Amino acid sequence: MIGNRINEEGGVYRVRVKDLPRALQPREKFDRLGPENLSESDLLALLLRTGTTGINVVELAESLLLQYSSLSALSRASAAELQEIHGIGKEKAKILKAALELARRMTQESVGENPRIASPEEAAAVLRERARGLDREIFWVLLLDIKNRLMASPIEVSKGILNASLVHPREIFKPAFQYSAANLILAHNHPSGDPSPSAEDIRLTKKLVEAGKTVEIKVLDHIIIGRRIRGGADDFLSLRESGLLDFQEK
Repeated sequence: MIGNRINEEGGVYRVRVKDLPRALQPREKFDRLGPENLSESDLLALLLRTGTTGINVVELAESLLLQYSSLSALSRASAAELQEIHGIGKEKAKILKAALELARRMTQESVGENPRIASPEEAAAVLRERARGLDREIFWVLLLDIKNRLMASPIEVSKGILNASLVHPREIFKPAFQYSAANLILAHNHPSGDPSPSAEDIRLTKKLVEAGKTVEIKVLDHIIIGRRIRGGADDFLSLRESGLLDFQEK
């Protein structure tokens, strides 16, 4: 890690950030390179401002990223959990949670209030920030008009393990009737991070697609939100694009 040096006796001691070469100090790097060119650990170090006994702030930031493996995983940690980490405490936990919440809201704001959903990626974008910090499965419905514009905020239908007893067609199509929706997209998250569909996901989707044909409201897709795995292309799966079931319209 940055800041470790070998003393004359061969032992390792910690170097304070202010004792590092100026070119390696996060604040100086910010002024010289701009925030877009800083590493995640440097940006976290700027938020944390100070380290603690035996560890400088850059090392503290690096240890956070090592412990949580990604910013997405860090965002799912509660303030109470963060403040138990050596060197974080109550105030630093608040600062981290506030910064991560602002990032979540900015991403959600960029989606827009009534975007047109023309692809699975655009559907995933509407839900990604809602799903990011969840530790249980949530099932949503996206209501769309005839031009596939989102008519309302995603409607939460159920919490918990996804099964037919928790997600009944009447709970899906009732809001669709209320909004006079022409089409809808089903969606839920996998807290494990793996968006691969279960047999129950596929079975339930078939049931809801058939119900949509009966009431003449098209079920366009079922999006499963996971987390992006390093080297992976997407953090979601589209059941329509997967070819695992038939969404053929009536």
